[in-house]
Amino acid sequence: MLSIEKVDLSNRSQVNRFIELAFRIYKGCPYWVPPFYSDMKTMLNPQKHPFYEHSEAEFYLAVRDGQDVGRLAVMKNNSFIHYHALQQAHFGLFECMDDSEAAAALFERAFAWAREHKLDHIVGPRGLSSFDGYGILTDAFDKPAMMTMVPYNYPYYERLVVEQGFKPENDFVSFYLNGESVKIPDEVKYIAKKVAERGQLEVHKFKNKKELVSWASRIAEAYNQSFLENWEYYPLTKREADFMMDSMMTIADPRLIKVVTYKDKVVGFGLAFPDITPAMQRAKGHINPISIADLLLELHRTTWVTTNGGGMVKDFQGRGGNALMYADLEKMLTDFHFKHIDIPQNADTADQMRKDIMRFGAVPYKHHLVYNRPL
Repeated sequence: MLSIEKVDLSNRSQVNRFIELAFRIYKGCPYWVPPFYSDMKTMLNPQKHPFYEHSEAEFYLAVRDGQDVGRLAVMKNNSFIHYHALQQAHFGLFECMDDSEAAAALFERAFAWAREHKLDHIVGPRGLSSFDGYGILTDAFDKPAMMTMVPYNYPYYERLVVEQGFKPENDFVSFYLNGESVKIPDEVKYIAKKVAERGQLEVHKFKNKKELVSWASRIAEAYNQSFLENWEYYPLTKREADFMMDSMMTIADPRLIKVVTYKDKVVGFGLAFPDITPAMQRAKGHINPISIADLLLELHRTTWVTTNGGGMVKDFQGRGGNALMYADLEKMLTDFHFKHIDIPQNADTADQMRKDIMRFGAVPYKHHLVYNRPL
């Protein structure tokens, strides 16, 4: 017998069941990266996560004969709705056994909730923030996720979603770049040289984490002004910006964070992070002295880096700031001995970004589809 239960976010046992289901589904999977329990509990805590200050969500569990077999979140993101003037619900945190009946029952509950809230479409997978990753993985199932920045799922997930009447809306492509063969085009170096000579735009590099933290609010402000026309964008509140920067600081190496400045104002940024996927897999969701030590060691021994975030304030786009940061890429690879570069989740609307990175030799190696269904 199958039933759908609404998760009471004040009930610790139900929240734990929602979190634990993913650990059970992917047990023994070498490509999935377990999230930290503490991060997941924050996500399901309206008193702690800034999403709930402006929006709302419900969470469901599919239970068959006393065993949890699926889960789903449905969200009404009022900031997104107001910015884009789209009456969309979002769905996310979808995990399910290969059970079409359970998936259908979960989505029917989500559809009903969205209709009750006067929404006319449902889109996903998306998270509670712009940094939770997008879409259903549709290929590259034999490649590990990049930490928890990019989702992983089994091949049958695409079928479970399509069976509910969803159609693809956006294709998020992750690119791979061989760090040992990167060559910045001469044209980019020339533009960077000319921009540097003018002296108006400069690349600021951070010496330590304390200095980086002191710039956090300026970086967050630049983010809010950089992606105004992006498909997935909506303005962050101050609390969301602070939450984003606090999360970023956990694994940030200040030497890999670059900002472009104009008269001390941040007008562009490039965010790169050492890949600590193996240590996160060994931690199995737990933060303790042993896992922390292992994570710190992985920061120094990894040969992978992910460039998960870069943007330029709209008024400064096309003025050479990107060239300044691109020209610094070769030096970063030499200094840190990275052999592999992951450039994750570029939406199919980010045409210029895709063209830029492919000029450096980057090749697509993962696709995540975001789906849309009318209600």
